[in-house]
Amino acid sequence: MLAFPAGFRIFLATEPVDMRKHFNGLWVEVVERLKEDPMQGAVFAFTNKTRDRLKLLYWDGTGVWILAKRLEKGRFTWPVDRERQKLSLTPEALTMLLAGIDLKKAEKKAWYER
Repeated sequence: MLAFPAGFRIFLATEPVDMRKHFNGLWVEVVERLKEDPMQGAVFAFTNKTRDRLKLLYWDGTGVWILAKRLEKGRFTWPVDRERQKLSLTPEALTMLLAGIDLKKAEKKAWYER
């Protein structure tokens, strides 16, 4: 399980992204869609339309990291906000999201549920 220190900035893209995108493609998403500077040390979280894949983009000061996860069953409960392109999350909220906890209902979701 990933853990980020308290106070770490995390932005979640509310709209799905093509998971074929890698370093440069996700970098462009951060700059153009999320209107953020990827070199400021924040983590940026993206998912696909079916919400069974996740990618995190992070600049550590020397280079770009991409962390990826593909669920074998089920899908992530991804927050939806039609008015905003991004949401700011606490590290604890991202950890819960990755662990299968529905942030809106505050309950653990079985991975096989749809």
